[in-house]
Amino acid sequence: MARPKPLSGFPEFLPAQRIVEQRVTDIVRSTFELHGFASIETRAVESMDSLTRKGEITKEVYVVRRLHAVENEHGDDLGLHFDLTVPLARYVLENSARLAFPFRRHQIQKVWRGERPQEGRYREFTQADIDIIGENTLAAHHDVEAPLVMLDALEAMHTELGLPPARMHVNNRKLSEGFYRGLGITDTAEVLQRVDKFDKIGPTAVAELLTSELGLSDEVAGKCVELATICTPDDSFVAAVRKLGVHSEMLDEGLDELAEVLNEARRQVPGRMVADLKIARGLDYYTGTVYETELVGHESLGSISSGGRYDSLASDGRRTYPGVGISLGLTRLLAPLIQRGEIVATRPVPSAVLVAVDAPTARGDAMAVAKALRARGISCEVSPDAAKYGKQIKHADRRGIPFVWFGGITGQVKDIRSGEQIDASADSWNPPTGDLRPQVHASGK
Repeated sequence: MARPKPLSGFPEFLPAQRIVEQRVTDIVRSTFELHGFASIETRAVESMDSLTRKGEITKEVYVVRRLHAVENEHGDDLGLHFDLTVPLARYVLENSARLAFPFRRHQIQKVWRGERPQEGRYREFTQADIDIIGENTLAAHHDVEAPLVMLDALEAMHTELGLPPARMHVNNRKLSEGFYRGLGITDTAEVLQRVDKFDKIGPTAVAELLTSELGLSDEVAGKCVELATICTPDDSFVAAVRKLGVHSEMLDEGLDELAEVLNEARRQVPGRMVADLKIARGLDYYTGTVYETELVGHESLGSISSGGRYDSLASDGRRTYPGVGISLGLTRLLAPLIQRGEIVATRPVPSAVLVAVDAPTARGDAMAVAKALRARGISCEVSPDAAKYGKQIKHADRRGIPFVWFGGITGQVKDIRSGEQIDASADSWNPPTGDLRPQVHASGK
């Protein structure tokens, strides 16, 4: 069989890299659960109607069909989900009678997007989401709670693993829409979609889109661009917006809500959140606070975490389920850092010990040693053959296993890195804490 060609956009990690991914996932999951978010998993497919009904979907949805469909069978009505928010809306509607609101869920799962593969952009990747869903109403304080939980998870990665720190950029859709309405613009969604391209194409190009595609005057387009350039680490953005001389009730509401979020974040996580009035989020279900997050020093990766408030994502006609949520692109965050060797694992296998086999007839004794070690939580494996000890040690070294055990339950253990060998009992010996499990850290630390 010829060597298969790799598929671009579908990253696969080597064992040591997978250990890094699992460690980061564990940090994210444990942080979410510390804040009371319950885990769910939804199916991989949703109806095409659900996947395409909200907002400007520029991402290609992968359609699911059977290879040998029978006559008259509908083949194009299912697609792989491109995020975890659309599945959540459907899940809440189907299970609302069995859920307690506000419903707090976290979800760590694969998603698929037909994008052009590049660094930080993949066709298959893992997302980690949290959402707080209310029934008919949802208190405003959740708008700051959700991003603080995500910042807590990102801060844990920074302190525990040495990943770069994160900075979250926050805006409010009411602020932006209210500003545009104050300028006399009626189709605010079209303006938001073009302002959302600000970081990619720059202010001049955004102004050109607003005038050429939407027919705005140079003066009005200029005001929209001026608003998008405002970025402050505190609530001084309020004065900066007021200075532009635009007024509307919705603008006032958005300014107040954003100031409340930013001021609380400054108290909880100083320096980790800024008001950035070019943040728009292209999907039209966002109605309030919106978030985008970048790694400090790795801004070229773009946003690794995003989300916002939505007041009518899900409704059954009698009840509405507003919510606020934020998503972390785990693969988007990790793949570039892993591939560049900026975050590494100390070994590619969980095994701390290789139990040597003295002779083919002594394999049962080696297995007994392994069983005693595993009973105390020490990951180990038995040598695949009874070669000379030197070859078994080389096998352990190739596998990245730090210790080799010789003899029976009472035997000797060798640290093959230092060469130190001591008498030990499999019923009581423990490796150093740092060797019990593979460790994950930023390279050079």
